[in-house]
Amino acid sequence: MSPKLNEGDALDAYSSVVSSAAERILPSVASLRVSREGSRHRAQGGGSAVVITPDGFLLTSGHVLSGGKGGRASLMDGTEYEFEVVGVDPLSDLGVIRLPASNLPAVSFGDADDLRVGQLVIAIGTPMGFAGTVTAGVVSALGRSLTVRSGSTARILENIIQTDAALNPGNSGGALANSRAQVVGINTAVAGVGLGLAIPIDAQTRRIIAALMREGRFRRAYLGVASGRRPLPPRVASTTGRRFGLEIVEVVPDSPAAKAGLRPEDLILEVDGVATEDVGDLQRVLMEDAIDGQLSVRVFRSGETLTLTVKPEELQVD
Repeated sequence: MSPKLNEGDALDAYSSVVSSAAERILPSVASLRVSREGSRHRAQGGGSAVVITPDGFLLTSGHVLSGGKGGRASLMDGTEYEFEVVGVDPLSDLGVIRLPASNLPAVSFGDADDLRVGQLVIAIGTPMGFAGTVTAGVVSALGRSLTVRSGSTARILENIIQTDAALNPGNSGGALANSRAQVVGINTAVAGVGLGLAIPIDAQTRRIIAALMREGRFRRAYLGVASGRRPLPPRVASTTGRRFGLEIVEVVPDSPAAKAGLRPEDLILEVDGVATEDVGDLQRVLMEDAIDGQLSVRVFRSGETLTLTVKPEELQVD
């Protein structure tokens, strides 16, 4: 029988994990000063960023870069670089910048899908202008939602990570890492006292990051509907084996959805064979490869199930 771990040993083990992960990630975290052109003078904004490639690409929050063309990035070893904004995706709150540097210490990505509530996480950034600040806590909740906007366009971010690791202004764009020093999220917002939110690093965000690095933007398909989750009628639920669908509450005139014959009060059951039980299911289908193609949309209308064909267009972000 193994000896019982006493409180001191447990704290030492916890401290060792946090300090080890922090030592590995700190050299990859930068403090940003973002230059924004105002009507009378140049304003300065701030945040954090994480080195993701040795040749100078850094990942940060989209809102940190809002309205900026460039600025200065300071790494933890004291080196400073002018940076340029490569691309921003306001609807995922992710942005990529590039420094004129090589052989930078890049982080390793983990997978937020592997996180569990109660798991240890470490937040590293530059809150309140204090470079290299490390806080630790646990994953408080998973699957949170966050609404982001770009002009008149709004989108719901899903699978947001909630943590009690202390976050403060300036932490946005910094790293949220697991105990193996893998970055599993990008800190984005303070939700309240003792609560912080982070954009997950998963298959979807990896696609967005790659597109920003390659093209400076991420393209999405557009249907032109506003919808909300609604329980399915019992007969439809028993037939489909699902409990919820998406009720269309508005169809934008002259949109792809309007041209295809979709109507308010239609219940969307599937899009291209993918069950749509919430808005996130629909958003995951409306990716770049759906633009200018054809999607089959299965709906329940007036007691009947219909299948319509929609040709999505590219979403124009303000």
